[in-house]
Amino acid sequence: MPAPATGSPQTPVNSRSRVLIASLIGTTIEFYDFYIYATAAVLVFPSLFFPSGDPTTALLSSFAVFGAAMVARPIGAVVFGHLGDRLGRKRTLVVSLLTMGIATFLIGVLPTYEQAGWIATALLVLMRLAQGFALGGEWSGAALVATENAPSGKRALYGTFPQLGAPLGFIIGNGLFLIIGALLPSAAGADPTQPSDAFVSWGWRIPFLFSAVMVVIGLWVRSRLVESAVFAKTREAGKVQKLPLATVVRDHWKQLILGTFIMLATYVLFYLMTTFSLSYGRTAKDAAVPGLGYSYTTFVLMMIFGVLFFAAFTLVSGPVADRYGRRTTLIWITAAIVVFGLVWVPLIGLGTLGVVLWLVLGFALMGMTFGPMGALLPELFPTSVRYTGSGISYNVSSILGAAVAPFIAVALWETGDGSPWLVGVYLSAMAVLTLTALLLGKETKDVSLDDGETASAGDGARTAVAS
Repeated sequence: MPAPATGSPQTPVNSRSRVLIASLIGTTIEFYDFYIYATAAVLVFPSLFFPSGDPTTALLSSFAVFGAAMVARPIGAVVFGHLGDRLGRKRTLVVSLLTMGIATFLIGVLPTYEQAGWIATALLVLMRLAQGFALGGEWSGAALVATENAPSGKRALYGTFPQLGAPLGFIIGNGLFLIIGALLPSAAGADPTQPSDAFVSWGWRIPFLFSAVMVVIGLWVRSRLVESAVFAKTREAGKVQKLPLATVVRDHWKQLILGTFIMLATYVLFYLMTTFSLSYGRTAKDAAVPGLGYSYTTFVLMMIFGVLFFAAFTLVSGPVADRYGRRTTLIWITAAIVVFGLVWVPLIGLGTLGVVLWLVLGFALMGMTFGPMGALLPELFPTSVRYTGSGISYNVSSILGAAVAPFIAVALWETGDGSPWLVGVYLSAMAVLTLTALLLGKETKDVSLDDGETASAGDGARTAVAS
């Protein structure tokens, strides 16, 4: 059944199924690509690309490159946002997906440090920057495809579909790593927390090469999209901006700041639960900086169980945010994240049951805070700069949160002599900043997207529809 059109009856529209699949499949592929890098950054990249006598130093170097991609994301948001706000969402999304796919595939064929020295490390950094650049333009475009084609009263629900790509990408990526690990097991008597020699030699490359298949499918789906009636109407009215970046910085800087800090707790929680937890969970209990001592397979299965709650609560968050508002929903969830960060040690101290509960609670909160962002950030900006504005807020927050979160977490973990209590306090502190931004902002639930203007920072008043 086609989504209601906001333009003339003759304007082509995307069916609801096409909108939901196109917004979901692209972000699933993008997050899959990002997750497999994050997993490899923990498992094999420290030894393959950052050889060091100190395992912690090698891990921190690997995480530093992981975080470097976050610096490229705002640049991607500006470039792809400019294209998306001037040329349209469809073509921009195709280019961002293709860029991400090529970079990910090339990582799978890179030489190691042993084979090419510093050139191998430099190429890895370059591909990682390309990944970040592409992801900078992916999320906002997918969110706009979903929300600009959403029926009345269901914008937050539709906005959860690009968000759902995060847990699905995690499950596919880590599930593939698990399968490869099972097919390439460690030798008898080897450390179960470490991958096998075959896995380190060539097995890790398979998920990166497999991404090419997923990208082809994603490109086919997105090539069938038509532009949203909302953007088409803005273009026909001559309201397309020549320099969207200049316009959004000059006229909507408050929304940029609010959007950036509203995303902060989400990013920190996201990367602590997916990247830091993998390091902490599989580090031996008798290591210099002790961890939980689980085998890779065991802990990833525990994480995948937690991610199921991530997916479920992402979908739940949409109807909740549509009914009660984005701001109200996020205020309560962010307050819960503050509390969650303070109870890490008591939870983990309960043994395996406590660790599973820690993962389930963390991922459930992640779903509830991540889901509404697909609607809230686009609602802060008018159609003519929506791609640029939402993309910059989302990706600048990635620098403040995701780029440094794994690095800070490892340092705090080391400072705590193996206890993650300082890491939990760090999460709570970032959540307080997000809570402050939410309290300073206003509700965006009733802001109309079918116009060339927008309410200031989501003042809750429906804006006039451009005639």
